[in-house]
Amino acid sequence: MNITSDRTIGSIVAEDYRAAATLTRYGIDFCCKGGRTVEEVCRTKEIDRSMLENEIRQGLTRDAGSGEYYTQWSLSRLVDHIENIHHSYVVARTSVLREYLAKLCKVHGGRHPELFEIAAEFDACAHAMAAHMKKEELLLFPFIKQLEKARAEGMPTPHPHFGTVSNPIAAMMHDHDAEGERFRRIKELSCGYAEPADGCATYHTAMAMLQDFEADLHLHIHLENNILFPRAVALENDLRAHQQPV
Repeated sequence: MNITSDRTIGSIVAEDYRAAATLTRYGIDFCCKGGRTVEEVCRTKEIDRSMLENEIRQGLTRDAGSGEYYTQWSLSRLVDHIENIHHSYVVARTSVLREYLAKLCKVHGGRHPELFEIAAEFDACAHAMAAHMKKEELLLFPFIKQLEKARAEGMPTPHPHFGTVSNPIAAMMHDHDAEGERFRRIKELSCGYAEPADGCATYHTAMAMLQDFEADLHLHIHLENNILFPRAVALENDLRAHQQPV
């Protein structure tokens, strides 16, 4: 992998998702803030750039054969993967986490008032993600599939009521930023999803589930922000440059 100082973090993970493990270990956000360059990230976090580059490469060698090369997938396959894996995960985990957090607030809230803030933040995330995913599934994703179909079958470029695919994408990326920030607050409130000395099995499980939810959210956002969305914009631009819209 060619890692230069002006290359963005998101593009590195887009090329090979196995790089995410090293970036996560350094606390580097590759999804919502994937547009930052290697130089910018290293300067901000006071990380030696050559050391970071070497660790990324070592990680790719150590985990050879385990990477998912999402950039090689068709847009339709990527959309289906996001819906079937990540959207389904959010739906399945949301109700369980709400139940666990409510129980923690009732049992441990007196000694750990931060649990009420965590529960409120997650509840807001659940509402926002439900609306967000519905907009993707009913509006954006079907249009992306239409673009790919138009390219494959030589059909006229679809012309949606929202003008261009960049418009709903901008809205989705704004949502991603908001939820990324929300989980940064949850992580801070929970001291990195730590279980206190007086915690119980439910406490441990809830914190582990929140950590898993954040990890899945990072991959979910990465697949959209750094791979699906840029490719959809490029495809639409190319189609419109060579065809007349209907």
